[in-house]
Amino acid sequence: MRALFLSILLAVVTSAGFAASTANAQGDACFRLWVARNSIYKANGYCFKTERAISYFGNAGCMYDSEEDVPLSSRDRARIARIQAEERDLGCR
Repeated sequence: MRALFLSILLAVVTSAGFAASTANAQGDACFRLWVARNSIYKANGYCFKTERAISYFGNAGCMYDSEEDVPLSSRDRARIARIQAEERDLGCR
């Protein structure tokens, strides 16, 4: 009986550890996607609004207050769309 209890306990702890590491991996992937997407905007002169983005990228040299006004190439727009699709698939916030 004790062996069965220990086996179940080990399975629960292992599952919890796996879930936590999966969440961390997902969080890392979401962060990398966020950086990739916003790096495109930064390189093209976007003025960030959120504290997080301003803290990470800054607003030095920014010229465009609206994402729609940022002059993006069709390649950049397609890359942003792919990144946003990945973010949705991962459930990134």
